[in-house]
Amino acid sequence: MMTKQILQMNPDELKLALSSGSITICVIGIGRIGLPTALSFANSGLFTIGLDINSELVKNVNSGIYPLKDEPEYDKIFEKVILEKKFIATTNIEESVSKADVVLLSLPTPMDSNNIPDYSALRLVGSQLSEYLQEGSLVIVESTIEPGFVENELIQIIENSKNNLHVEKTFGIGVCPETANPGEIMVDFTKLPRLVAGVNEKITELIYEIYHFVFPVELIKMPNCKTANAVKLTTNVFRDVNIAFVNELSIFFEKLGIDTFTVLEAAKSKYNFQVHYPGAGVGGPCLPVNSYQLLNSAKTLGDDNMLSIIKTSRKVNEHMPDHVIKLVQNVFRESDKDLSTATIMILGISYKPNVKDIQLTPAEPIIKKLRSLGVKVKIFDPFYKNEKVFDITVENNLFENLSECDGLVIVTNHNEFSSINLEMISSKMKFPIVIDSRGLIQKDDAEKAGLVFRGLGQ
Repeated sequence: MMTKQILQMNPDELKLALSSGSITICVIGIGRIGLPTALSFANSGLFTIGLDINSELVKNVNSGIYPLKDEPEYDKIFEKVILEKKFIATTNIEESVSKADVVLLSLPTPMDSNNIPDYSALRLVGSQLSEYLQEGSLVIVESTIEPGFVENELIQIIENSKNNLHVEKTFGIGVCPETANPGEIMVDFTKLPRLVAGVNEKITELIYEIYHFVFPVELIKMPNCKTANAVKLTTNVFRDVNIAFVNELSIFFEKLGIDTFTVLEAAKSKYNFQVHYPGAGVGGPCLPVNSYQLLNSAKTLGDDNMLSIIKTSRKVNEHMPDHVIKLVQNVFRESDKDLSTATIMILGISYKPNVKDIQLTPAEPIIKKLRSLGVKVKIFDPFYKNEKVFDITVENNLFENLSECDGLVIVTNHNEFSSINLEMISSKMKFPIVIDSRGLIQKDDAEKAGLVFRGLGQ
């Protein structure tokens, strides 16, 4: 199957090819972000192939089973494009890449056990592209990567081929870093501006036209790939650093008897204050990883003092699960209760509210520490009912299990917990100790309900 030689097209020719639906897209990696991305392209009338190594995921997708139950609205698009035969999934990279005019990389870039960014998935796919990429096609990296990864590594991997591939001559490459927030991808894909960049001006224009055709958002042309990737990392690391600041303040204010959340509500009335809230820790596939991606880049410059504020912020945020444990220990000691024989319910294990995702969740170190102290741990999370997580079967019903519990620790503030009945909790629990790490409960309300209460930052 011959590709359309996008690299040789001018923007007007590309617009015509897109509007006629004659461009084939291959999205490599159809996970949390990749699948909605692929569905968006398919919904625009472009035949789209979703490629993934997860054979079970591929089987389910092709059977019409939508896998992202916590991503609203995309279930409807999924049904539509499957019915229209605009979207299929596969595990066969040779077949899918050889048919594609545009190849999008939406692959994970996690950390290893030493907090070093792991680009093995991108490197592997890059080497496969060097075998199967068709002349004239375009590669677009949506994965979050360090500035310079495309220019200094990925291009060389793809060019190292028997097919005599040469960037700018026989294939194009660029980036469009994804910026979507899990659980709100549909909203973000229709509202948030996106960055586009290629290895030259023409390729940048081509990427611009492709994304302009699919996404009704502002597209910002960047001077090069590394700058676009630097922007993506900067925005997320900014959040990580500011959350660390608020987390440190919350511990400080606890000692002073000041309610952190009252402070923040008043502080955000100032026009230039961007509010962040304290919590049990910062998890997920983005913020912790993105901070370490910048730190990893800094190592190449040979200056250990560079980006010290990011290093400190990581230490602060990684310490927060320990602080939650300290709150638990203190309240049990002050209540003359033996923690080593206690049963504690963990309320919420997702790394963030309203999504089913436990990547780097602070719930995990909290649970591990409690179990090491002899605590029997129970879990309730509406997204994981009856599933086994961290070697614990998640309870199906919160209130039916509270009678066995001496304590309740709120780790994730799912919307379902916002109207939780404190009086019922108090009446059901064996001993009504509640530790809130997310500011979900007001101290006065908790005490009125008869709870022995401790709140992070309160």
